Parts: sequence; C-alpha cells; structure tokens
Amino acid sequence: MSKPPARIRLADAAFALFDERGYEQTTIDDIAERAGVGRTTFFRHYRSKEAVIFPDHDRLLELIRDRLATSNHRTALVAVSDAVRLVLLHYIEEGDLARRRYALTSKVSALRDREIASVARYQRLFREFIAEWMGDPTESASLRAELMAASVVAAHNHVLRRWLRGESSDPVAELDEAMLEVLSLFPAPADEDTGPGGTTVVAFRSGQDLDALLPALRRLVEGRATPPA
Repeated sequence: MSKPPARIRLADAAFALFDERGYEQTTIDDIAERAGVGRTTFFRHYRSKEAVIFPDHDRLLELIRDRLATSNHRTALVAVSDAVRLVLLHYIEEGDLARRRYALTSKVSALRDREIASVARYQRLFREFIAEWMGDPTESASLRAELMAASVVAAHNHVLRRWLRGESSDPVAELDEAMLEVLSLFPAPADEDTGPGGTTVVAFRSGQDLDALLPALRRLVEGRATPPA
C-alpha cells in the first residue's frame, strides 16, 4: 500500500504530537521526524507550525472571490450564500482533521488569536462585496454592509461549531436556513430593472416544512419592496 502524501503525513504527525506533548512543546523538527521527511519537505508544504493546523485560508478566500465575481446585482445575495457554503463544505470534507483543529484552538490562546484574525479576513471580503452591491456611499449604508457581513460570518460559524461538536447531522441544510434568516434581516436595494411590483425569489434548501418557512420568506419579500434607509 502506498504512503499518504507528505502533506497529509505531516498534518497527521503534527496533530498526534500536539496531543502527546502539547502545541508549544512540539517543534517543526519533531513533526518532520515523525512524518519521516526532512525540514526541506516540511517547508515545501507549510510555512510554519501554525500553518499545519489551519486550512488554506488564502485558497478559500480566492474561491469566495471567484464565486462573488460571477454574480450580478440581482444574484448577489445568492452568490454570498453560495460562497459561505463553499467554506462550510471545505471543513466538512476535512472531517476529523477539522474537529481536531477545533479542539486544539480551543486550548491554545495564540491559535485562537490566529483564528480570529482569519475570520476578520472573511468578514472584510463580504463587507466590501456587499458595500459595492448596495452602491450607496453613505455612512448608514456602510454600517449596513458591516452588519450584514458580520451576520453572514456569524451564521456560518454558528453552524460550523455545531457540526464540529457533533450537534448537527445536516450542517449544509442548517446553513441554508441560517442564511435565509440573515438575508431576511437585510432588504436588498431597489432594483430599477425589476419594475414596479416585481418580486425576486432566492431559493434555499431547507429541512423545515413550508409553513415554518413562510414567515421568514414573507419578511424577505416584503423587505425587498422597500429600499434601505
């Protein structure tokens, strides 16, 4: 049987050593030795010991930018929801590695700080996109963009943490429902191309029945009829 790729062996070795010795007591040389590779190979795959722990945020942010860039004014909110879902799916695909990371960052304050800084990058990207979509340079619009971006990130992180703790059997459906709640709080700017009385419908997959969803859908549709203040 062939060995797993060096990148995976390094990650497995790192988390095993963190469990055995603690994060601070584990060195890059320890990780490389446990994985059966040299320091050069380690740095070919990871820039630092911290980089072994965290997902490739640069790549995830680029995926988000690409998805947002494919949208237009009418599909911007769908693009935001799709982009958030891409991040959640990445963690789900990581499986046990994501859960081990969560356990480790919960214990090590330096890693929590790194995670907070990473979350801020996602929020900034969403805020910039939403502000451009709103097309309103006023301070009140800038605040709305900030609040909406924060709500988007908070919804994702809430669902992600539930999945990491083993409390969610269908995190994708939960995220879709959470995003529906978020978007219902923030009416879209009036779209001149829609015409009087026009209605835009954004579709989400949900585990709830129609009767449970109708109030949120009604708020969303009614909100779209009124431009933001």
